[in-house]
Amino acid sequence: MGKNLSEFPIQYIKGVGPQRAKLLNNLGIKTAEDALYYLPYRYEDRNNINKISNLNYGQLETVTGKVIAADVIKLPRSNRKLFELTVSDGSGLLKGKWFNQPFMKKNFEVGQEIILSGIVKRNPYRGLGFEFDNPEYEFPTDDGDAFIHTSRIVPIYRTTVGLSVRQLRTIMFNLLDACVKEVSDTMPREIIERNNLPELKESILNSHFPEAGADMDNLNRGISLYQTRLSFDELFMFELGLSALKKGKDIERGIAFNTEGVFVKKLLDSLPFKLTGAQQRVFSEILHDMKKPHPMNRLIQGDVGCGKTVIAIMAMLTAVECGYQAALMAPTEILAEQHYINIHKIVEDMGLNICLLTGSVKKRPLDDIASGKINISIGTHALIQEGINFKNLGLAIIDEQHKFGVMQRAMLKKKGHPDALTPDVLVMTATPIPRTLSMTLYGDMNYSVIDELPPDRRPVSTRLFNEKQKSYIYNAIAGEIKKGRQVYIVYPVIEETGKSNLKSAIIGKEALEKMFPDYKISLIHGRMKSQEKETVMAAFKKGGIDILVSTTVIEVGVDVPNATMMLIVHAERFGLAQLHQLRGRVGRGAEQSYCFLLAYEPAGEEARQRFGIMVKSNDGFRIAEEDLIIRGPGEFFGTRQAGMPDLKIANIIRDARLIEDARKEAFGLIDNDPELKGFPELKKCVEGFWRGKIELFKTG
Repeated sequence: MGKNLSEFPIQYIKGVGPQRAKLLNNLGIKTAEDALYYLPYRYEDRNNINKISNLNYGQLETVTGKVIAADVIKLPRSNRKLFELTVSDGSGLLKGKWFNQPFMKKNFEVGQEIILSGIVKRNPYRGLGFEFDNPEYEFPTDDGDAFIHTSRIVPIYRTTVGLSVRQLRTIMFNLLDACVKEVSDTMPREIIERNNLPELKESILNSHFPEAGADMDNLNRGISLYQTRLSFDELFMFELGLSALKKGKDIERGIAFNTEGVFVKKLLDSLPFKLTGAQQRVFSEILHDMKKPHPMNRLIQGDVGCGKTVIAIMAMLTAVECGYQAALMAPTEILAEQHYINIHKIVEDMGLNICLLTGSVKKRPLDDIASGKINISIGTHALIQEGINFKNLGLAIIDEQHKFGVMQRAMLKKKGHPDALTPDVLVMTATPIPRTLSMTLYGDMNYSVIDELPPDRRPVSTRLFNEKQKSYIYNAIAGEIKKGRQVYIVYPVIEETGKSNLKSAIIGKEALEKMFPDYKISLIHGRMKSQEKETVMAAFKKGGIDILVSTTVIEVGVDVPNATMMLIVHAERFGLAQLHQLRGRVGRGAEQSYCFLLAYEPAGEEARQRFGIMVKSNDGFRIAEEDLIIRGPGEFFGTRQAGMPDLKIANIIRDARLIEDARKEAFGLIDNDPELKGFPELKKCVEGFWRGKIELFKTG
């Protein structure tokens, strides 16, 4: 062929053509290279041919025999037709059935030799004999390559409407036949040998059509030697990109913040608590980075309630004291508003100027930001839109980073003055991330963990209830309020709609007012204006509200030590990370706190798994690990990590050890050759892997 596989259109592979090319595009397959790395998601061993008389009901079996009948049968009381094939191998009879596919008859002739594979079923009418529904079939020929669908370990691919697994398997067979010899291996030889990896061509072939005798268990878990090579390659490309990014940042000119810490001292003197040892350690790590002449790139992780916001304020005050501006970007208006509510009074009391920038804020002090009059800006992605420019942005803080990616971080960094030095970047998350995931997604950053909660915190007692147990819940709420405590009741929606039968916050508040006429009950939700929300939260903090009815607006950033009980209505509708975040609003004082999960049927198996973990554990890191296992890496963050290439072969849970090996090799290579001048073909591959995401290799 002599073609560049990354540019060779899939349309020109035998058996594809323009129509099927469109269907393959739906699977993300546009080129021959895309197809080579579109691996089966499971395999079936159709290698062992059995006698019909020895077949086992419910098992996947393969037989060979002669066609003795091929008939189209009209089904009684229906317009549907059935194509029925009868095959004999001398030991017994087997029927193959294809419903509503009468055209299948033209594929078969009586007397023909045939191989069939399928799940063995009983004849539903007589209860005797054997049947296959929609079996795979193959005609033996002298050409050994004809055995694609049976008599071997057969790959099963995910497919799309209009393209059968059988058709896709044939296309893949033709593709490998035509293209695998064109594959070039850009992996440095010493890395292949050091990690005992097989050859690339061999790995691609055996990941699509495994050799006879391959370990089926390993194949179906994606950990055969050949699949491991392809996973390693993908992770290596990923980590090379992160390493190049990090190397580029290490040589950028940044701001060396030299501060006496006057503002930070004022802040600490005003707090009603002392920082934990972990908070002090993490702020020291941040300060150490900020004093260097290179830009800081640090990720702070910590469980709910560990006190990340205070650390963020301390970092912003450090930048402002040195004459620079600071910006804090949050993924939602609600979270941005919560930060603004928590921070603005502290900052304004020090004589500093702060502003809130979100989509719904009408008056935007753009001139004051551009002139440097505004010291601290808090907002959503509105902060990185056109028309917003800072005079001297020194620190960019990004909260709940999994909603933002490399691109957004880079865009916020570029908001400084064109001639200015590169600002420091601090990224925070209240969603603990398993270590393997952090290494994959944030490998270009340094890493701090606040692994300690304030000393007076007690684990929140979490219990699961169904709707028949509501009276117990309401008695418990009344009991808590009688002790002088406060309660959150969280609903999944603001108001009810005809499309769902979910209980809503507005109706819930009305019902609660009838149930508890003597208690002060208020409502807060995302559609309220910022000032309204701030007024409600201020009243709740002061103890003027007994029950706060809310949506997930209170998920992050709300700290009321006297609130000791939370009821989450329709708990089955919330994800595990979200349930844990919500629960983090209680348990912030010295008193025992409670979180009640009220679930309605049908809850589903996954919801039950979530409840089991919530009831057992208060540890955010353990919950994050379990969440990753339940949902899988693709769904863990809710949205794809913006600015990151997708991993199509590797699995960050399964391949934790491989990630570490690939990272070590990638970072070692970039340390020795930052621009991969000694590996031009590999450099081209890495840039292709990261294309459209971010520019690499600008280290010169």
